[in-house]
Amino acid sequence: MFKRMLVILIALSLCAGLLPGQAAAKPGVAADSAILMELSTGRVLYEKNAADPKRIASITKIMTAIIAIESGKMDETVTVSKNAIYTEGSSIYLKEGEEIPLADLVYGLMLRSGNDAAVAIAEHVGGSEEGFTHLMNEKAAWLGMQDSHFDNPHGLDTESHHSSAYDMALLTRYAMKNDTFRKVSSTKTYKADSKRYAWGNKNKMLTRYYEHSTGGKTGYTKKAGRTLVSTAEKDGMELVVVTINDPDDWRDHKNLFEWGFDEFRLTKLKQPETGTSIIYPLTDKEKKAAHSVTYMLKQQEHQQQIGTDVYYLDKTRIGSVPIYTTPEEPTLAGTVKQVFDEVAGVRLW
Repeated sequence: MFKRMLVILIALSLCAGLLPGQAAAKPGVAADSAILMELSTGRVLYEKNAADPKRIASITKIMTAIIAIESGKMDETVTVSKNAIYTEGSSIYLKEGEEIPLADLVYGLMLRSGNDAAVAIAEHVGGSEEGFTHLMNEKAAWLGMQDSHFDNPHGLDTESHHSSAYDMALLTRYAMKNDTFRKVSSTKTYKADSKRYAWGNKNKMLTRYYEHSTGGKTGYTKKAGRTLVSTAEKDGMELVVVTINDPDDWRDHKNLFEWGFDEFRLTKLKQPETGTSIIYPLTDKEKKAAHSVTYMLKQQEHQQQIGTDVYYLDKTRIGSVPIYTTPEEPTLAGTVKQVFDEVAGVRLW
């Protein structure tokens, strides 16, 4: 009898997990640190130790790539130094004195994780590795990456080279606003004119494991473990996943993406009286808790903004939109007067 009741209870618990409208449990991950973020708003949908500073290995190169792209030097030719070719670790096998476009180096950096490419980029864009890492840290501070410090452009381990899952998601969110970075990150193979063979992207989320993948960057050192940043888009919503020291990163990224796309939808919230609106990722349950409050400003002459609509999820502020006065429709008489004043240089009335 006891065994029969136990079987029934197990069956009921399994069925309960399939009831419509019930939120799916958050997936577990093997990573030391992880985050799932929606790109358009920056809302964190899932996190595990996301603010902990960690060694990050070659996902460092996302910062290197975006600085190179924004430098305005992508069409310039780089002369590869001896220092660059002797950089340890992964390589695109550059040769001393080789001349290669900066754009090709960025592809070699992102697709093949070339440490030699990282140093060649740093020396050309920053004048030296030290100069370039200064640019990296300046960029990190500007982006609000509070748990990050960069010592080099490639991610090889040092005691003070670190970032967090949250900071790397912030960086990726920023980088994905750049069309060139998007193109490079989503490229599966690339053939540089100066090379005899094409480079294949090491990111298997993009090339093999996840059909909605739009790019990302892999990383690994013995001390950092496996690190991975990946992006994906489905039904108009874009997500980024970052994992640090994750022995099962491909599976964890796919599970987090699927959970995020299943549970959240980009939802338009509108204030009917003022006509303002925002778009925010929400679960079906959260839609009932979303609301807005209108705050009006004290009226002053010639004041265009008359108030602000603040949007909340329960008590958490999720966005705000200014309210402006509606301009009056121009009348025929007013238009005639304006034209006459401008042409004649005198006031008609």
